[in-house]
Amino acid sequence: MFILKKETREVLVTAFALFSLFFGAGNLILPPLLGNKSGDMWWLVTLGFCASAVLIPIMGIMAHAKLQGTIFDFGKKVSPTFSLVYSLLIYAISISLPSPRTAAVTHEMAIQPFFDTPPLLTSILYFSLVFVFVINRSQILNILGKLLTPAIILILFLIIGTALFSYDFTFSETVFHNPLSEGILEGYQTFDAIGAVVVGGVIIISINLKKKEATYKEKKILIRRAGWLAGLSLFLIYAGLIVTGAIMHGEFSADISRTALLSGISTKTLGGTANLFLSILVSLACFTTAVGIVTGTADFIKYRFHDSQPVYLTTAILGCVLGVIMGQFNVGYIIAVALPALMFIYPITIVLIILNIVPDKFASEKVFKAVVITTIIFSIPDFLGSIGFTETLSNVQFFIPLSPYSLGWVLPAVVVFIITNLLNKKKS
Repeated sequence: MFILKKETREVLVTAFALFSLFFGAGNLILPPLLGNKSGDMWWLVTLGFCASAVLIPIMGIMAHAKLQGTIFDFGKKVSPTFSLVYSLLIYAISISLPSPRTAAVTHEMAIQPFFDTPPLLTSILYFSLVFVFVINRSQILNILGKLLTPAIILILFLIIGTALFSYDFTFSETVFHNPLSEGILEGYQTFDAIGAVVVGGVIIISINLKKKEATYKEKKILIRRAGWLAGLSLFLIYAGLIVTGAIMHGEFSADISRTALLSGISTKTLGGTANLFLSILVSLACFTTAVGIVTGTADFIKYRFHDSQPVYLTTAILGCVLGVIMGQFNVGYIIAVALPALMFIYPITIVLIILNIVPDKFASEKVFKAVVITTIIFSIPDFLGSIGFTETLSNVQFFIPLSPYSLGWVLPAVVVFIITNLLNKKKS
């Protein structure tokens, strides 16, 4: 009985750590507006959103469990050069978009409603503090993180539960032409697949340190169980926020912003005091995320330059300067700017995650190279379409299945995966 309790406790602790890893405060602002627009198709939008914001990230953790390495190991089978370029691109995107977005969310949820100060001032003060914590590597953030996440989860479940019991299940018509693909693409904005690749290794290292005598199989079972438990929790919260946004569609104007909608839902369900408390918690959680991103980026660049401390300092300064520049813009603008980058890098990330979890006999170096190259090629039309070349590419997209839904890379990648494996089997 004691062994069973101990194993259960280990699974729960690991699951909580994984949940904290993915549960960025910025993600909270995405599901409510998605639900508000999805109307009677909220369930289909939820499936799409959770496919890219829950399933793929958890698969990323499974890949880390198998590799027992870092982000660099995800693309090594393509080539070391590709893996390095991919890693640098991921970190560049991280400090340029999701990190500044945390400052923008903080300003719109916790500063703007109470103080008449410009977002630039918030951004400067915010990333000045981020820089101080990055340089000092304080453990206070780890302690805060352990306290913040349970508090936010509790408030969110109260919001969702109150909405579900207080409002009729009546829905407006959806504004989406393709609810499933809209959900998938909005899930890209969580950056969670990228998060799984970047910092998933931290969980693996922690498990290895705590369970030195455990076998590879025992660690894998622990990570798998914890991963699916964390994924289930994320699914419940995301689905709850989406359906909450859908059933409260009549309470807010059609052009409301993401942050204003989350604040509005919180106020209408739990009152102004709870909304203030949520705003503070979200802001603190945003701050820990920003510090984590800048620190992780600086650590990676420092490692590539033979543990050079000046390089670490320079990278930290650059990350915070980029944060100030981008963080002064509103959340909606940052999300719009992020879309083209995500349309290109997310398909590659998804493919690398999947290739790293399939059995090795189906994921040779040739398969990696062929599938990744195919994904890159067929992601280009989706990328160009996201920056305004939709009409120019209409003829090309007509011949690519799923391209009108910005998922033109999916079927070509699957076909090349199958064909390359069949060719490998013939040769063997």
